[in-house]
Amino acid sequence: MSTAPGLASLLAHPRARQAARGVSDWIDLQWSLLIEQLRAVAPRARGRLLDVGCGNKPYEHLFRPFVSEYIGVEHSATFGETSASQAGGPDVFYDGVSLPFEDASFDTVLSVQVLEHTSEPQRLLEEMSRVLRHDGLMILNAPFSFRLHEEPHDYFRYTPHGLRAMCEKAQLEVVEIRPQGGFGSVIGHKLNSLLGLRLARVQGLAQSLGKLGHEASSQSPPRFWLLPVVFPTMAVISAAARVFDRCVAESTEALSFLVLARKVAAPRG
Repeated sequence: MSTAPGLASLLAHPRARQAARGVSDWIDLQWSLLIEQLRAVAPRARGRLLDVGCGNKPYEHLFRPFVSEYIGVEHSATFGETSASQAGGPDVFYDGVSLPFEDASFDTVLSVQVLEHTSEPQRLLEEMSRVLRHDGLMILNAPFSFRLHEEPHDYFRYTPHGLRAMCEKAQLEVVEIRPQGGFGSVIGHKLNSLLGLRLARVQGLAQSLGKLGHEASSQSPPRFWLLPVVFPTMAVISAAARVFDRCVAESTEALSFLVLARKVAAPRG
């Protein structure tokens, strides 16, 4: 990824880089709303936590204060295709079929936007349930209305009803399902994705800030001459989307859904 020399020099300064990342995160509705949700539920995690599809562990700082151990696992084949592989990564790799842990090994299992990237999501969910202890907590996030990403390994989108049915089949009792954003966030995120990723081509710039780790490394240079127009427009769209969501409740639209579920005993045959 190439950036303009002046911008690259500016982003080399930690404070400037931190400020740029903060502004970028606020504009990115999907990311900011996701972090807000995970921060809210993090205190419910406990004991040993397994982060399935952890990437470069972007959520570890949220959960670390509440757990005794934080272990990240990734599918070895697909992880190597993403930009996250260039900046740290998992503690353990697995073959995409069976998680390399004993039954009931963890008190908490975390999986954020992973189910859509496996062609056998039910099987993966049942594997995550297998390694979760009785009465352990599953924290599961899956997209509902979200752009194609990590192609070609992007297979499904999920309704709350589908997630509930999948959890029940995997011996998980759903405690709560929370939508991520509403109609305003869905429209705002789609507009900003079009402006930022397609028009201004900022994917590589975002990856230089540690974002979009689930995507392949971008080789397209940003269109810097568009940034003075595109960035303010994206900021206005993000602000308007937040206001709209607060003023208009629409339960049938969301970027994704967050599921909290408990492991229950298997029914006796």
